[in-house]
Amino acid sequence: MKKQPGKKTGRGRAKHGRAVIEGSHHAQGDAVRTTSLAPSRPAIAPGSVLQGKTASERFKAGVQTPAFRWAFLAFLLGVAIVAASLVIPHEFAFFELGYLFTLSIYDLVLAMLGLSVAIALAERRSEVLSIVGAFVGVVAPMLLFFDPIFHVILQSPLGHELFLIAPVAVMLAGLVLWLPTRLRRYAAPVASLVVGFSLSLFIGLDDFGIGIKEFAFSAVLGALWILTVPGLLLRPFRGAWLTIPARIIGSWLMVIAVIVTVSLYVPLSPDAPPLAPPLADPTQPDGGTSLDAPALAPLDPTVEEGLTEAPDGFSGTPPEEDMPLPELGENPLLGGGRSDQP
Repeated sequence: MKKQPGKKTGRGRAKHGRAVIEGSHHAQGDAVRTTSLAPSRPAIAPGSVLQGKTASERFKAGVQTPAFRWAFLAFLLGVAIVAASLVIPHEFAFFELGYLFTLSIYDLVLAMLGLSVAIALAERRSEVLSIVGAFVGVVAPMLLFFDPIFHVILQSPLGHELFLIAPVAVMLAGLVLWLPTRLRRYAAPVASLVVGFSLSLFIGLDDFGIGIKEFAFSAVLGALWILTVPGLLLRPFRGAWLTIPARIIGSWLMVIAVIVTVSLYVPLSPDAPPLAPPLADPTQPDGGTSLDAPALAPLDPTVEEGLTEAPDGFSGTPPEEDMPLPELGENPLLGGGRSDQP
């Protein structure tokens, strides 16, 4: 009986399967042996070169974003305007006096910089808009209707504690940077309200009493520059690395607020010298002035005790003879040499 061509028996198929299985076992054993004999490589630790490259790539990507470029342009423009106002000798306009006045309020400047760091930490654009909107929302009506609003404030219990608003604003700005993300989302606009309210009081009380629009507008524009530009510069690079620097800045702000608040309550020393010499009192025998007054220079102790004579001019009796006139000579600036001219 002839076998049909192309047809394999079950015995041949079993031998072929056994050969395949044995070959796979041999291949796996060779792979394990090769892996065990290969030299072990050290694991890459955190903060190595790869992470450095990642940080540099993030920095390059952040610098190339349009948001960073516009923020950096606004930063350079603001610095150039302030530098030109201070360097170039000229008469200051009210517009210049506005943003220079804002920069002079150092405690509120620090508070606005703290809120700017909060803008850099914001995860959503809506959080940034809420901080800026709260600031503008309290400053605009305060400056537009400052006189009636300030009259109401003076009649309220807050009118006796207005000097504490600026330290409280600095304290809140520092506290915001210590809060977690969920709480900071709601606390940052509240701190922005207090900072804006304090700034509007400073601007309204220093607006020369006649409501100069250029001054007020420039002061608010300078405040918005301080509030937004530094934070917008940092937003393209925001990440976990910014948490620790933000908390350090927040600690500084809270310490500064405490120092400013304590300095407002500490009275002057009773032994401190007067800031101005005492005024003359006609009812006193000597006219209210004496040689012991702080406005006069102290005499030599030997002169006061009579051991030595006082120098000329301290005898107390003016000379009887007239003082000789100065010789003019030939100097025409002093009136001399004119009699010889025809």
